[in-house]
Amino acid sequence: MDSQTWHNWARSAAATPQRFATPKTVAELSAEVARAAEEGLHVKCVGAGHSFTPVAVTDGVMISLDNLRGVESVVPVGESGALVTVLAGTRLHELNPRLWDLGLAMTNLGDIDAQSLAGAISTGTHGTGARFGGLATQIRALQLVLADGAIVDCSPEENPELFHAARLGLGAVGVIAKLTLQCENAYMMRAVEAPARLSETVARLDEHVHGTDHFEFYWFPHTDRVLTKHNTRLAFDTPAEPIGAVRGYVDDELLSNTLFEGVNRVATRFPAAIPRINEVTARVLGAREFVDRSYRVFASSRRVRFREMEYAVPAEALPETLREIDRWISTSGFTVAFPVEVRFTAADDVWMSTANGRDTAYVAVHQYHRRDHREYFDAVEAIARAADGRPHWGKLHSRTAADLRPTYRHFDEFCSARDKYDPERVFDNAYLRQVLG
Repeated sequence: MDSQTWHNWARSAAATPQRFATPKTVAELSAEVARAAEEGLHVKCVGAGHSFTPVAVTDGVMISLDNLRGVESVVPVGESGALVTVLAGTRLHELNPRLWDLGLAMTNLGDIDAQSLAGAISTGTHGTGARFGGLATQIRALQLVLADGAIVDCSPEENPELFHAARLGLGAVGVIAKLTLQCENAYMMRAVEAPARLSETVARLDEHVHGTDHFEFYWFPHTDRVLTKHNTRLAFDTPAEPIGAVRGYVDDELLSNTLFEGVNRVATRFPAAIPRINEVTARVLGAREFVDRSYRVFASSRRVRFREMEYAVPAEALPETLREIDRWISTSGFTVAFPVEVRFTAADDVWMSTANGRDTAYVAVHQYHRRDHREYFDAVEAIARAADGRPHWGKLHSRTAADLRPTYRHFDEFCSARDKYDPERVFDNAYLRQVLG
């Protein structure tokens, strides 16, 4: 917050609403929404503000969910885990240790844990792993506050249309108050990180993706170098072999944050040096192996400020998509300092999920916040669109309802649910008008 103006983490979106609200209970949240609707004001909720898009921006009432946090109930499900009901504003970095203490874990997680649970779910946070879906696939029930302030429960059995729309709903059909997650028994993970060649990694892609529980890699543009990450699930009682304090500081703090910030400042002033910088950076990030709690392996600290766009393409289209991006970078004269992140998920049935109906590869491109991202992002977007790519809802893109509708088979069903549950567009904003019409 700067005075009365809210900014997202990336400083790529800002809002100066008429009123801020911080309800402490679901009843107070309901009252805030009802009051805003009576006053003819738009309502948007915000968690950690980690979306790059203006999905949370409003000119009316901005509701922070920060006071709606914590685990409300845990219901064991045989020997396979438990149904855990969590308040919507709970941050992932708070939830994961709490679940661990209960002997539980999330099935999949993204690579940062700063977001609120509701925000991560509503914008399609997905993680990686060819056998696993994104976070929304772990939802079993929701409690929502609708546009008139009504508090409604939904699940596949109760109000199923609302459930299918709201479990990845962009904040368009209601405000999530509580979420019930299918959590599994806690598990350790072995992380094996190693440098490799892009050409070799792509040639053996099927082996990497389907032979590892959670696989991803980072490609350093202007080079044939990548950093691969193979994360393998282990039993809960596997002894931890964490990264040593010194190695962890050097790799995760000094190289990935402090030094990387400095490198990007230099690269901003001297972009011609970026290809050489990338070559050196790729060599400095050496191999390492460790065993730790699953959530500690999934997430890492990201403090260097950047802009990001991420596209979900059919898994089989990934090699050609990367070749086209490499070709554009090589011929355009544009220099790219940030690695390109590549991840994978299984097909799912979530209406507005970027993986709906197809096994998916994700290509995420980044640009340091002091450099103009538009030329690079526009080029990558055109390449991804040619492969029927779908943009991550919380990351920068220029798509509109007209060209998104053909790639989402449930697009019209989602819009019909929106019409039914928010006919007066209490939850509307410019971003939703862009992507939903």
